[in-house]
Amino acid sequence: MVGLPARGKTHIARRLARYLSWLGYSTRVFNVGNYRRARLGSQKDQSFFDPDNAEASAARAEVAKVALDDMVAWFADGGEVGLYDATNSTRERRLQVADRCRAAGLQVVFVESLCEDEEVIESNIRQTKLHMPDYANFDPERAVDDFRQRIANYARVYEPVVPDEGSFVKLIDVGRRLEAHRIQGYLPSRLVYFLMNLHPIPRPIYLTRHGESLFNVEHRIGGDSLLSPRGEAFAARLSGFVAKEIGEDREISIFTSTLRRTIETARPLGRTTVEWRALDEIDAGDCDGMTYEEIQRRLPDEYESRESHKFDYRYPRGESYRDVIRRLEPVIVEIERERTPVMVVAHQAVLRALYAYLMDRPPHECPHIEVPLHTVIKLTPTTYACAEERIALGPTASAITRP
Repeated sequence: MVGLPARGKTHIARRLARYLSWLGYSTRVFNVGNYRRARLGSQKDQSFFDPDNAEASAARAEVAKVALDDMVAWFADGGEVGLYDATNSTRERRLQVADRCRAAGLQVVFVESLCEDEEVIESNIRQTKLHMPDYANFDPERAVDDFRQRIANYARVYEPVVPDEGSFVKLIDVGRRLEAHRIQGYLPSRLVYFLMNLHPIPRPIYLTRHGESLFNVEHRIGGDSLLSPRGEAFAARLSGFVAKEIGEDREISIFTSTLRRTIETARPLGRTTVEWRALDEIDAGDCDGMTYEEIQRRLPDEYESRESHKFDYRYPRGESYRDVIRRLEPVIVEIERERTPVMVVAHQAVLRALYAYLMDRPPHECPHIEVPLHTVIKLTPTTYACAEERIALGPTASAITRP
């Protein structure tokens, strides 16, 4: 990462780490600020970041080296993508980082966040920096003044990344413009694709399963059945919830699968919906339409295999949770791109995977995340996480939800 303080570097690094971890890459953020606070203490005022303070500069350089050494050692132990989160504000410092990484056989891409929008910078300072351990028990205005001086100290020596430094991506004014240089290979290309759609605008994301279906009533998996009367009642309650929560005039993006039970659930909302085949329920293959009791009786080996290794288990001629995650990537990027509230009306396995991404849960936990029928999960992204609220809408459905 490269950029002056309050330019969203840590926010970007954490979002990238969440995305790559969800895709199955061993990913870790090495935040030099955390190393500095752990080793040197957190209560450091702006003078500690003055480039003319030789003693403090040496201490900060040593801490940065420790973090870099830890990252390189982590790669040697099997890590795949490391995010070195620091200002890296000078060409000399970046060269040291790049040389150390390349000597270890690592590919280096600089992600630089540039922003001159004073409103954005002020918002970032007040929303995130005032809550840092550095400013515990500080008067808020005094903390703002101190942090602004810290920025000025870095700005005195700041040098933007230039082409002869190697591969880089520049995010300018919170993603209003993006520049990419010498980006080669599959994974760096995926990073650019993701960063192109990243923005900091807060908006709620609502996840809900379709209303109870006729197959739910019979405890059958898969299929393309219609809603039960109880499911139709939930669809009506969902419409009332959206009208109250969002309002009649406010825009909301609604995504459904291509299966009838999600389309029927969204129809009473009276809004435009987008159908995604990627949101279809996990493909049960030869087991489609069966109950779990029938699978246990007819295909005992498959039943036991699924119970033992649920994340990687693939139904005969069907899918696994790992397969579902792979096909959901375009939906994830679209959710990141949307600037209005988003509602996803889909299925249990699919919503488990989406929830795991949004809440930064390891992919292998997907099969064990509780996503009950007739419940709206409201997730509101914050700077570094998501706030969660679960809203039950009406009676619990009769269907069994298997862990």
